[in-house]
Amino acid sequence: MWSPFSTPAGMNRRHFMSHMAGASALLGSSLSLGHSLRLHADTLKKNHKSCVLLWMGGGPSSMDIWDLKPGTDNGGPFKAISTSGDMQICEHMPLMAQQMHHMSIVRSMSTREADHNRGRYYMHTGYVPDANVDYPSYGAVLAHELMSQRSSLEIPPFVSVGGASEGPGFLGMAWAPFNVSSNGRIRNMEMKIDNERLIQRRIALETIENAFIAQKRGSVLEDHRKVLGKTFDVLTSAQMEAFNVEKEPEAAKERYGKNGFGQGCLLARRLVEAGVPFVEVDLGGWDNHQGIFRTLENDRLPVLDKAMSALVEDLAQRELLEDTAIVWMGEFARTPRINADAGRDHWARAWSVVVGGAGIKGGQAIGATNEDGTEVVGEPYSSEDLMASVCHALGVSLETQFTSKNGRPMKIANSGKIIKGLFG
Repeated sequence: MWSPFSTPAGMNRRHFMSHMAGASALLGSSLSLGHSLRLHADTLKKNHKSCVLLWMGGGPSSMDIWDLKPGTDNGGPFKAISTSGDMQICEHMPLMAQQMHHMSIVRSMSTREADHNRGRYYMHTGYVPDANVDYPSYGAVLAHELMSQRSSLEIPPFVSVGGASEGPGFLGMAWAPFNVSSNGRIRNMEMKIDNERLIQRRIALETIENAFIAQKRGSVLEDHRKVLGKTFDVLTSAQMEAFNVEKEPEAAKERYGKNGFGQGCLLARRLVEAGVPFVEVDLGGWDNHQGIFRTLENDRLPVLDKAMSALVEDLAQRELLEDTAIVWMGEFARTPRINADAGRDHWARAWSVVVGGAGIKGGQAIGATNEDGTEVVGEPYSSEDLMASVCHALGVSLETQFTSKNGRPMKIANSGKIIKGLFG
């Protein structure tokens, strides 16, 4: 049973309340429950940019998915197939092959972090870990910059689905990820609680708190009451219905895939429709040091193919892709060399990410790796460059500058350069 003092996974009570306080202050006053959800595309065409990050935790082998090397010693058993764009991808991604005219592959990523934790942090923030500065992630930065377009949004602007994202860093708890499961549920909080009972609980809590406040025990209780009120407003907002994936038709659930990632991508589509600026959907299981080809063919690629293709197609058909950036990436890739256990190890020197939407030119491969996939040919691109390109696509100025808690000026995307080939 939900309690007003329960918290989402990964948050303690103080963490959650500060998150909701900050978010509520930014989101404004609550709509009444009688108002309809703003889930229609016509309300999202006023420069309402969004980003969906498909996070592949563990380090996916881009050489076996997006940049195949058939016929080489490093190439592996998979065949390359043609796509709707001007590139080839893995034969086990047939649905996504039909959507590649919307997407581009950046095949010349070269990053410097091949450790899971450091690579994850670097790819999420554009900065390497620093003991003196806690940098904000993609989600926090873009939610912070895009919220000015969302005067009517009441639900959190940064939602992480199926796994925890990186945090808000020095931007503060107002921009922390709101963690939910792939079915849209928040651990320890009952989303379907009867509104009348929720109102009764609020009244009871206010009565108790008013009694304490009347005893003049300081400002903390008054502040707590305000935070609690804002939290109730968010939880009773009609816009929370966007998290209710169960309302989708059975055919839609099947099309995305009845698994965590599939339903998470379906939820991401609903949240973009509702106007959420940033959604991250997690698909782990890519740390394939052993038996990589069996794992990819029978498990990871079928799941990825169904969900990612359905998301791209749906956003395009609903005329939302033109304002929504989609980013597919992990913390690094896998070694070109196949090891003795029929697996691939960590490799950050030459690999691929996939991006599309929000004015990014689709149907092309940017950059290249050499014949055996060990090196980038031509200009390499970094995490900073990728982040700068996504910010540019979403209309966020690369001149934007933040100030860390220790007073250090921080330029957005760590002064990365735009990957110009992505833009016409």
